[in-house]
Amino acid sequence: MREAKDQKEGAILDRDLKELMQYLENSSFVEFEIEREGLKLKLVRRTAAEANGAAAEPVRHAAPATVPHPIPAPAPAPTAAAVDDAHLVKSPIVGTFYRAAAPDAKPFVSPGDRVSKGQILCIVEAMKLMNEIESDCDGEILEALVANGQPVEYGEPLFRIRPSGR
Repeated sequence: MREAKDQKEGAILDRDLKELMQYLENSSFVEFEIEREGLKLKLVRRTAAEANGAAAEPVRHAAPATVPHPIPAPAPAPTAAAVDDAHLVKSPIVGTFYRAAAPDAKPFVSPGDRVSKGQILCIVEAMKLMNEIESDCDGEILEALVANGQPVEYGEPLFRIRPSGR
């Protein structure tokens, strides 16, 4: 009796998986992960080159429930402007990026601004502490690489600066 019930549940799970895969195929999702009742399911869409023409296969893991952790977004492809000799100011901590001291305040710096070494560029909030991030060189702000209010990782580039004298 138990075996028949397991087979029925397996058929339902397979049907649900096929429906989920079809839904994801027609959506913009690249990766999908869900965990319920000790079953962890992760679907990853592969490009045609990666799959060599094969359809994406579901990966099923019967594993004890664990705390999910965020998957870092892929780094943006370097643009032609990013290949120059610009200096990158990187986040020294994990936290939330803020361009200004308050929501209604003017940003510390904007593209085109000249900055000096030690000048405050932004704030990264970590554990309710506001950490001022300073420029580590003199130069001109070329680009802010993170949107206001976005999470940042340790070592993630925040600003591109054209150092003075180059």
